[in-house]
Amino acid sequence: MAMAARYLYLARHGEAVPDQSALTEAGRRQAEHLGDRLASAPLSAVHHSPLPRARQTAELIAGRLEGVPLRSSEKAGDHVPYVPRRDELPPEFADTLLARLAGFPEEELQRGPALAREALAEFTGPVEGTEPRHELVVTHNFLVAWLVRAAHDAPAWRWMGMNQGNASLTVIRYAPDRPATVMVHNDMGHLPADLRWTGFPPELRV
Repeated sequence: MAMAARYLYLARHGEAVPDQSALTEAGRRQAEHLGDRLASAPLSAVHHSPLPRARQTAELIAGRLEGVPLRSSEKAGDHVPYVPRRDELPPEFADTLLARLAGFPEEELQRGPALAREALAEFTGPVEGTEPRHELVVTHNFLVAWLVRAAHDAPAWRWMGMNQGNASLTVIRYAPDRPATVMVHNDMGHLPADLRWTGFPPELRV
């Protein structure tokens, strides 16, 4: 069976209002700029989280594209993708990392990893056929980190500690004859300076 490369474009949603129910005006502008950047990409689909901030981002991006379908997917939602055991973590970071996870509901910690595994199965790896496939997933910080971690074959817990800017772009190539390649990560070059680095804690912005 012939296999072709998949190009997976990953974008965190635009900046959201405090209750996460919609995009801010800056978030809408971020999404429109990302749509302009992707207008020339040969995308076959835009998958998105069902949550409003991701759905609205995807709709604004799609408004800059020509005939690319939108597809809502729970697999692209905002979930904790993996819950590490203490003995998996470097001792110097274990307390800090586990304290972060302690704030999530138990149901989320149980369900998130299953959805993360489904996301890996759905969105990664080479594709059947002879033509490369280009797809965009508009999602959340944790899933982008999870998929980048997987592309690097890093330990499962290593999704923690990676931050993505709002409307930043990551591109991963999955070729049939070589390991996955992270071609672009957290790229904000399409955003004006005043729209960059939102989604990062203030001390990490540059």
